[in-house]
Amino acid sequence: MKILVTGAAGFIGSYVCRRLLERGDEVVGLDSINNYYDINLKYGRLATLGIIHEEVDWYKFVQSNSYEQFRFIRMKLEDRPTMQMLFANEGFDRVVNLAAQAGVRYSIENPYAYVESNVDGFLNVLEGCRHNRVGHLVYASSSSVYGLNGKVPFCENESIAHPVSLYAATKKTNELMAHAYSHLYGIPSTGLRFFTVYGPWGRPDMSPFLFTDAILKERPIKVFNHGNMLRDFTYIDDIVEGLLRVVDHIPTGNKEWDAIHPDPASSSAPYKIYNIGNSNPVKLMDFIATIEDIVGHPAEKIFLPMQSGDVYQTNADTSALEQDLGFKPNKPIHQGIKETVEWYRSFYNI
Repeated sequence: MKILVTGAAGFIGSYVCRRLLERGDEVVGLDSINNYYDINLKYGRLATLGIIHEEVDWYKFVQSNSYEQFRFIRMKLEDRPTMQMLFANEGFDRVVNLAAQAGVRYSIENPYAYVESNVDGFLNVLEGCRHNRVGHLVYASSSSVYGLNGKVPFCENESIAHPVSLYAATKKTNELMAHAYSHLYGIPSTGLRFFTVYGPWGRPDMSPFLFTDAILKERPIKVFNHGNMLRDFTYIDDIVEGLLRVVDHIPTGNKEWDAIHPDPASSSAPYKIYNIGNSNPVKLMDFIATIEDIVGHPAEKIFLPMQSGDVYQTNADTSALEQDLGFKPNKPIHQGIKETVEWYRSFYNI
């Protein structure tokens, strides 16, 4: 199959590209390589896919020197004319949309970036799928859509009516937009609500990276809500395994879907939503203690109140993923953190 992966220089996207290539798919990777965080990390991920930093330029295809079936192009999702040309010229069988302006807290500081990338850009992806007969669109949603929903574990058929950040609101918007296109044009689409992804090559704005970086460099760490939080930390390999299974599992629509008592996670249209999480929430202070144990010394902690846009806990119900696709994320947290710290030491020569 020929597959477009947007966000190919991102944490999850780079792993997805590699796994697709290893199984024999042809992959086109797309990324704007914005400066939301260190672009050297993004180019480092691309290097693992055989893309040389110096060869990357706007709107130019770069051939991988490691994978014959991989090409990369730097461009923005919100650039409508070039997105139209890309879809028309390439004829993708599948699209995996992982590109987005990420970060809950940053959405408070720079809201326009989220609408441009996550809403306008996603519309261009949907239009590309619509006009070029893409067989399945798989896209990243987020556990943040559950917002103020206090019922745990979070299940796909529960309410997501009260997001608490603009980032979460844009991800909920993506799900609504995808359903509309699935209903109107028959485009099979599957949204994936990821739960606190961590691992080697992870994002430096997320707590696993921030804590590891600070503890190794003997700097204090910021602990929000005075450490009273739970997170469903999910290892990157589990996320990618679930995603690849979803790529091959095309929704056809639920013929027994009840419009009077609807299931928000499915539809009479070819549309589906899945959680991908470890289903084993970890106390934030226990997570920090595990890093301290692996690094070999304690962290100096600065305890702070809850930040705007944050939630107290995340906790995934993954029974639908297990039932439909026979997969349940299960990486033990200690092993996942150990591998993450080892990668960090190697990449940054610490």
